[in-house]
Amino acid sequence: MNHLAQSIRRSLFLRLLLIFGTTVLLFIVIIAGTLQLVSNSRNTIDAIPDFFTRNIDSIIDIESIGAPPNLANAMRLAEELGWTIQIRSPIMRWSSDTDDRIDVSQAEFDHTLSADAEIRRIGGEDIILVERGGYEFYLYQRVVPEAGANNIVLYAGFALAAFVLLLNYIMVNRLLAPVRLLKQGAERIRNGDLGFRVDSDRQDELGELTESINHMADSLQSMLEAKRQLLLAISHELRSPLAKAKLRLEFLEDSEQTGQLREDINDIDLLIADLIEAERLNQEHSVLVAEAVSLGGFVRSMTAQYIEYKGSLEVKTPRPDQEFHIDKLRIRLLLTNLLNNAVRHGENNPITVRVSFAGEEARIEVIDQGEGIPGEHLAQIAEPFYRADSSRRRNTGGTGLGLYLCRLIAEAHGGGLKIDSKPGEGTCVTVKLPRRPGAAGESVA
Repeated sequence: MNHLAQSIRRSLFLRLLLIFGTTVLLFIVIIAGTLQLVSNSRNTIDAIPDFFTRNIDSIIDIESIGAPPNLANAMRLAEELGWTIQIRSPIMRWSSDTDDRIDVSQAEFDHTLSADAEIRRIGGEDIILVERGGYEFYLYQRVVPEAGANNIVLYAGFALAAFVLLLNYIMVNRLLAPVRLLKQGAERIRNGDLGFRVDSDRQDELGELTESINHMADSLQSMLEAKRQLLLAISHELRSPLAKAKLRLEFLEDSEQTGQLREDINDIDLLIADLIEAERLNQEHSVLVAEAVSLGGFVRSMTAQYIEYKGSLEVKTPRPDQEFHIDKLRIRLLLTNLLNNAVRHGENNPITVRVSFAGEEARIEVIDQGEGIPGEHLAQIAEPFYRADSSRRRNTGGTGLGLYLCRLIAEAHGGGLKIDSKPGEGTCVTVKLPRRPGAAGESVA
């Protein structure tokens, strides 16, 4: 017995089978019992009292009906008694009720009441037969369905069935509650919260699944942390040889080759800086040095360096301006990356930078009219090292870290980044920023 209980406790399938099996059995019992009660209440007829059969002539005034029978008197007598009266002869057949529920011709003799009266039985029910003047008078109790009692039985059966269904739902819902927790946990892990773990003390299949998901999250977190540490270590180690290369480059004569070499070294230096900054922002507790600034004026001052752009740059800021707490260095990096992308892909078409406020949120939009981004790339375009141009030619962009870094900066402030684009029509990058950064561990200047 203990082994069976342990098997049921450890098996979700067996518990579900037990719940549904019990439910089916209870439904069969409830339906069968309800139908039996209704059937019994409809067909139960009280036996004819003894005093009634002993005084048949005085209680049932057959003489008032007469022979040939007066049907009006017969109908009156049937109503007074609450019985059914059938009259039969070779030339007539009449009944006080339109629904002749008994075939009196099939009744069998039971015992005699008087010289012209006897009791007959059919299906366990008594029928009185009186023979006078060549006519047979059959009298038997009229079945009056107990509608109220039947309805109560039916309603009670339905209520009990509904209660069993509700109890079934509660038990199954409680049994499958960990599934919702697993779904929420999987969603949080998918969204990058690798520190989240699903709590469960279950010992069945769902408990094993929960343990597997938590173990998977542990493995992913360990691998990503190892990757991050390796990337940071390599980036820091590359700084020293790059500094030496820059120093030695200064002692070389200026030429086309040295200029190209200097540009390549600067690109590598910027790439390393972006990698280190991205990994800092990607940590769980990214530190922001936030201070209050007039956001519209700050954006306008940032765009001043692009005044010589051939396609023209238009900046739209609202009046009055509003103060927001931002990390100026990081927002400057974000805007620089977005504007560089717009200039690079704008094909000398106009660029618009628009700032707007809505309650406690600010929106910064950078809109170009360049070649646009194909739809199949939009979902991954802000991922690290992802580029719509897989050839990675220098004239089509950098290494694919710019938009990724912009997204991390916006998210570190508690906001977000959205990219809308259509090939041939241009791209609109929208940055949403709250009035105060929402990232944990920030320091406000």
